[in-house]
Amino acid sequence: MGTHYVDKREEALVKQIGEKLAKNELSAGTAESCTGGRIASLLTSLPDSSDHFIGGIVSYSEDIKKSILGVSADTLEKYGVVSEPVAEQMALGACRVLGCSCAVATTGLAGPEGDSSGNPVGTIWITAAVEGKVHSERFLFKGDRQEIVQQSSWQALQMLSEMLA
Repeated sequence: MGTHYVDKREEALVKQIGEKLAKNELSAGTAESCTGGRIASLLTSLPDSSDHFIGGIVSYSEDIKKSILGVSADTLEKYGVVSEPVAEQMALGACRVLGCSCAVATTGLAGPEGDSSGNPVGTIWITAAVEGKVHSERFLFKGDRQEIVQQSSWQALQMLSEMLA
């Protein structure tokens, strides 16, 4: 297993998010599927992150999405796990379960294969939720599994930062 470091660009973004959370007296959490906890790791990579980061839920399985985050079985059946409604329910579920005012959620396909719904590798839905307001976007990232996870994590942090502006 290789060593992973936070690069300077990520460090600056995480610092900016921490400053915005502190300024607005907000707290943050994560609900991650395809990113496997990388966003939570980034958000806790700087000192004093405990002042604003509450926690993260890695909800890789549908059962965890349903039982912990409250994602509706009907939503999963109707839209599939890689979808906007699932990402939104994950983010809002993280806010509810963790008791935080902001959360980011990721669900998608980091590879090496697509899914039975026709979504190709690199299809990622990201939702940022700030005090009940949500913003979701679909992305199609290129690269290997690690590159897709890295790009997804970066974009999720960007979305959170923009919503905190």
